[in-house]
This record gives sequence, C-alpha cells and structure tokens, in this order.
Amino acid sequence: MEFLTLNNGLKCPAIGIGTFMLTPAEAENSVREALKMGYSLVDTANAYVNERACGRGIKASGLPRESIFLSTKLWPSEYENPNALAETLERLGTDYVDLLYIHQPAGNWLEGYRQLEKAYKEGKTKAIGISNFEGKYIEELERQWEIAPQFIQAEAHPYFTQTELRRTLDKYGIKLMSWYPLGHGDKNLLKEAVFAELGSKYGKTPAQIILRWHTQMGFAVIPGSRNVEHIKDNLNILDFTLSDDEMALIAKLDKGVRYYHRTEDQLVQFAAWKPDYEK
Repeated sequence: MEFLTLNNGLKCPAIGIGTFMLTPAEAENSVREALKMGYSLVDTANAYVNERACGRGIKASGLPRESIFLSTKLWPSEYENPNALAETLERLGTDYVDLLYIHQPAGNWLEGYRQLEKAYKEGKTKAIGISNFEGKYIEELERQWEIAPQFIQAEAHPYFTQTELRRTLDKYGIKLMSWYPLGHGDKNLLKEAVFAELGSKYGKTPAQIILRWHTQMGFAVIPGSRNVEHIKDNLNILDFTLSDDEMALIAKLDKGVRYYHRTEDQLVQFAAWKPDYEK
C-alpha cells in the first residue's frame, strides 16, 4: 500500500473502499471483503445510512481496529447536535475515527466544524476534514478555523482536476480525497484513447489507469463497488508507475467541467433532512 502524509504527520492509505450508494448489506460485504484483500481505508458517512454495516464489516474482517483507517462524515442536520459524534461512534462500533468530516457547507456548518476541532483535541478523531467546501465556502472557513483540516473530499477526475481549489489546499498541506474518480459513469472518460493505450502498455484496464493517475496526483481515492472482483481490480494499481510524459498526456484531458452541480436550494434541503439511521 502507498500512503499520503497529512499536515499533522498522520499517514493515510492512498486507496480505500467507498460505500456511497451501498445498502447496509452491500456495504458490510464490500468492507469485509476489501479489508481481507488488503485495503485499510474505509469511507462512510451519516448520510449513507450504512455506518453500522461498515462497523460490522470491519469486525467480520478480523483485522485489529488500529490497522484500519476509518473515515466518516457528519451530516448538516447533526452539526448542532452535541451528541452527534458519540452517536456516530456508537453506530460504527468504535471509540474513535481516523478522519471526521463535515459533509456539506449547509446549515450551521461552522458549529459543525467546531465539533470536529473539539473531537480532534479530545483524541476522538485523528484527523479532520471538509467535504464539498469549494470556492467561497473554503474561503470563509479559512478565515475562521482554529485547526486547518487535513483533508477535503471533492469531485475530481481527469476531466476536472480541481486546479483552483488545489491552490488553497497546497498552502496548508490539505490533501484531496476524490469522489466521482471515474467520471460518475460517464463512459466518455473511460473511452479516452490515452487510457486504452496506457492500459495496453501496462496490462491494466482504463479504470485502473485513471485510479493510478489519482494516486500519482497526490489524491486519495475511494472507489465504491458491490462487486468483489471490481474491488480487487481497484486495488491492483500499485505495481506500475505512469511516467511524467504520460501524466502530461492525461493532463490535456482537463476540461475544468464537473459532473455534479449543487444549488443553494439543495443546501437548504440538506440542512433540513435527517438520515433515517439503520437500527
């Protein structure tokens, strides 16, 4: 496994298993099988409603808790709940997480961030992060944080490399964890000729070439899958290295265009919605 060194010295695996859009049964199975085959980063969230299932998957893997880098996110409706972290830890079946995010810049997100800083000081999380804080949101947070985050989760892929955001991240040594790493099902990205050519050269699929691009960009990447063979393939990217010239070829694909476009109305809706947690 390769690791990223965070701005507080903590090391995080470069590739992990994501659980977005997985049912509890799927998440439990994917987490368990991923950990058995060599993954050590697990990413979930309040909003995915599968934290209990991830906790079961971790337990069923047989691996010691300290060997797993566990990441989760507080949802906006939890930002003002003083018990939000305790309830999250109970669902996960652990007394700490390795990385705790606030999920969206919605509702009283500054109070949510204060919860992260408090958890960090108390040792209930080893790192803190922000998810989907871009543009004006990260600029406002930058003026108000006491502790700079270690991570941001944001959309990133070869069509959208987050050039502007990375200028801010680089100032503080904040790492990026990519979501939509393969283009959110857009076959056009996977069909780009450069990925087929590099795949032929290295004996890899276009998806594996793209995932390797992420890690060589310095991003952590958390592709999710309910298919065990796909989970295995996603991990099988660390036995080759793209050259500088090959990375430059991929860089030419950047369109500066994202797939996901969140609106202000959606942020209001996010703050009002409370996940119906798995019992």
